Amino acid sequence: MRCSTLLAILTGVLLYLVLGAVVFRSLEAPLEKSKHMQLQGARRDFLFNFSCVDPENLQALIEEVAEALGAGVDPNNNNTYVSKWDIASAFFFSGTIITTIGFGNISPKTEGGKIFCIFYALVGIPMFGILLAGVGDHLGTGLRKTVLKIETLFLKWRVSPTIVRVISAILSILLGCLLFVALPILVFQEVEHWSLLESAYFVVITLTTVGFGDYVAGDSGFAGSDHWYKPLVWFWILLGLAYFASILTMIGNWLRVFFKKTRAEMEELRAHATDWTQNIHNMSVDFRIAGKIDDPFKKRRRKHRHGHRSHGYMEHRYRHTL
Repeated sequence: MRCSTLLAILTGVLLYLVLGAVVFRSLEAPLEKSKHMQLQGARRDFLFNFSCVDPENLQALIEEVAEALGAGVDPNNNNTYVSKWDIASAFFFSGTIITTIGFGNISPKTEGGKIFCIFYALVGIPMFGILLAGVGDHLGTGLRKTVLKIETLFLKWRVSPTIVRVISAILSILLGCLLFVALPILVFQEVEHWSLLESAYFVVITLTTVGFGDYVAGDSGFAGSDHWYKPLVWFWILLGLAYFASILTMIGNWLRVFFKKTRAEMEELRAHATDWTQNIHNMSVDFRIAGKIDDPFKKRRRKHRHGHRSHGYMEHRYRHTL
């Protein structure tokens, strides 16, 4: 890649980041400020209604609650202890490590847990990459067979191969979006009691491996008690990532073939243009005949003029002699 091209891409990415920063700040900062003001108002109202409570003691309680929230404790369960590190949640957390999603809703707090997490990620991420490639290869094989059947059907109708390739690519993408995006959105909306926007947000953020952690399947309290639920969600993540990886690979191969074909066609057109230019040049050289072309009309005019001049000269000499 040329340096100018690299600088152009870098400039585009930086401008895109600036655009994102401006838009997110304008959208999220007012809500953050309003929540801060609301919290301060609630704190003042609490101290006003319960004047026996010391402000410093209240602040200490707030800090304890914030620290407990950071450790993953649910403050809504005051009497019963419900661990977020049950076997299903721990399995799901391990899956988010090797998939590099890292929701962040729970994380190791002990030194031993942090040390183990480092080595676990270093070993698990390459292992998952191999698994993802294998699953994507099998899904891609099934996808290619389906696409081949579709292309054969369209080719029987004498449709252009380029149009057939575009149609098959669109159908493949739509099939993947239906199975791994649209259907899970409806499932999570029903199971987690999320809105349609929240469910779509979770699905897209998860399959793009961004994983903010503000919405995590199984943490809403409605389906968290089912130990099969979170492992099932992880297998959905595996299949979804593998499918879209195979889709991207297939589209990349098609684009590579298309650009090679286009480059070959352009080279052929350039060769034809060069041959045509050379032929025109040769024709122009062939029509350049050496020497001057004698025009018969010019030759007659010259003879006529020469005759007049000769007759005048002889008449002049005759008169001179006389």
